Amino acid sequence: MLHAVSSATITLTDAGLPSARVDAELLAAHVLDVPRGQLAIAAGFTSEQLTAYRSLVARRAAGEPVQHLIGSAPFRYLELAVGPGVFVPRPETELLAGWGIQGSGPAPVVVDLCSGSGAIALAVAQEVPGATVYAVERSPAALEWLRRNASGTGVTVVAGDASDPAVLAELDGRVDLVLCNPPYVPAGAPVPADVADHDPEDAVFAGPDGLAVIRPVIARAAALLRGGGRFGVEHDDTHGDAVPALLRADGRFTEVMDHQDLAGRPRFATASRSLAIGHGRLTPRDAL
Repeated sequence: MLHAVSSATITLTDAGLPSARVDAELLAAHVLDVPRGQLAIAAGFTSEQLTAYRSLVARRAAGEPVQHLIGSAPFRYLELAVGPGVFVPRPETELLAGWGIQGSGPAPVVVDLCSGSGAIALAVAQEVPGATVYAVERSPAALEWLRRNASGTGVTVVAGDASDPAVLAELDGRVDLVLCNPPYVPAGAPVPADVADHDPEDAVFAGPDGLAVIRPVIARAAALLRGGGRFGVEHDDTHGDAVPALLRADGRFTEVMDHQDLAGRPRFATASRSLAIGHGRLTPRDAL
């Protein structure tokens, strides 16, 4: 089995995949139905398993995402079902989710806009005691994956456009935390082949400057949040100045900051909703 994994690693390296060894091990663990960490002590492949493994390696070498091949993707402490039609969650987004989780008080009301697979919403629901979590997604294909992942978790799935004022209008001024990983890549910008060929285009690209979704999402977040509520939004690494500027220009946010990912690139912006809601009035909750 280890010889097969080494051979697969060479194949994937020759295909130009930067995570060749990891991918080879993940595929092997999937075929053997064991955790990746137990591969060294796992039994070898049967002939049928070896055939299945080589087929998966060939598909990965051709550019198919490893997460599609094994049917899942890790996110913080979760393993999410993913496949064609939904954006595969990335490690960078764990930082945004972590920011939201770490600053949450007890039993918050949380909205995840552009939820996709539900990664952020489900991480918050798992890690924040008593959280009431809503996951908003408009893509019918992504909604199928979101509903599958959210089943039995208590997360409320909402079919709708994240920028539509009618979506969750009943929560306006009452939400403690809004998080969003929207499409944000400028149209025409180069992306890795597995993204270009397999992630949904409308989950990746967002107009000429990449801000076509972030602009209305900022306005929607401002309406949803109570005074003092928090907002975090992931963005392209070219948006380190642009997104904070949009938040400041909105006029309803304070404490605007931008944050880097683990590679030191600008990755997400955060802000707090000013205490004045609407025409200078505070909600009853703010007045406490």
